[in-house]
Amino acid sequence: MHPRAKICGIGAVTSYGWGASQLWSGLLSGRSAARYLPGYGAAESDPGWVATIPEGGGESDVGSLFTRAMRAAAREAILDAGERGWAPGRRVGVVHGSALGDVGETDRFYREFDGHFAQRPRWLRLMESTPITKIMQEWDFHGPVMKVGAMCGTGNAAIITAKMWLDSGYADDVVVITTDLSATRPIVRQFVDLDVAIVDTEPLKACRPFQAGSRGFTFAEGAVAMVLSSHAQKPYAEVLGGAMTNDAFHAISLEPTGMQLQTAVIDALDRADVEADAVRYVNAHGPGTRQCDQAEAEMLEAIFPASTQIYSVKPLVGHCQSSAATIEVAAACLAWKKNWIPAPVPVAEGHGQLLPGPEIPADGLVVKTSLGMGGQNSAIVLAASE
Repeated sequence: MHPRAKICGIGAVTSYGWGASQLWSGLLSGRSAARYLPGYGAAESDPGWVATIPEGGGESDVGSLFTRAMRAAAREAILDAGERGWAPGRRVGVVHGSALGDVGETDRFYREFDGHFAQRPRWLRLMESTPITKIMQEWDFHGPVMKVGAMCGTGNAAIITAKMWLDSGYADDVVVITTDLSATRPIVRQFVDLDVAIVDTEPLKACRPFQAGSRGFTFAEGAVAMVLSSHAQKPYAEVLGGAMTNDAFHAISLEPTGMQLQTAVIDALDRADVEADAVRYVNAHGPGTRQCDQAEAEMLEAIFPASTQIYSVKPLVGHCQSSAATIEVAAACLAWKKNWIPAPVPVAEGHGQLLPGPEIPADGLVVKTSLGMGGQNSAIVLAASE
């Protein structure tokens, strides 16, 4: 028997604000976290809809917004776990997930300082190892540390890695952190040019996962952390199993049959030792793009019974790239704790198994799916805490 991988602490910095409570309040509001900000439209002076993290952070934290958000999310998750009865074991590890790193500060360093050696302390702060080192020092953790990256599936990949560490005894506890503050104009415009990010329409009108007329997603930022442990006292949820596959097809487009996504879900169920009819909800990747919505809808119909319903919170929180899955797992955990699923209300004709809006969660498991660029598919199976 593997030790049980329980999520017992949550921390979040999102476009709704600094803290998991701000994330939850934002989701409950039913309003998008995005703002109409200058610099994201077709011309550099034009505004566009994007969900960026506001300034903030602890007084003791130094460095960029990326670093401060990472450390704040980790600190909140660790303190939250402690308040819920968790005590760290001897080997507390950290898995950090990020796709592009601190792009804003890196650009500033080479643009403003020309990479000059006199700015070495600033350069060292750009290394993703530096804020993680600060976290290990702050909490006197001495377990393994590793970075993972699976594009938009990074959050699922980080949680699966943490579970493997717990299963194997490689670590006693694992802090999972994902950080993505990549909403710079050049990066957002690349996604707009790919016809997947929408900046010219209000988010709740443009992003309609599993509904007619959906055009894509609102680009967003987020830093999320959670503590996984086998000896948690009052966990939010348990990670029963997970799996990843790759399409081996294209750098951007999904493999048309969707078979590798379906294989990831089937393998996750198998590793969790549960049947598909035990799953009540699919907390979907659901970015509102044609390819992804079609692939997940076909997966839903092929694997799960008609009683399994699907939803996505991306119309609200936006697409937080490498932090997308962890924000959505946090939403699922908080939904169980608060006894309320903050599913967006559909605005157009949609899939027959799409949740009609917020509701009290029914009994059953949750499958969290994620699809990343480069054909990276993943799924994890979550159970509510006992």
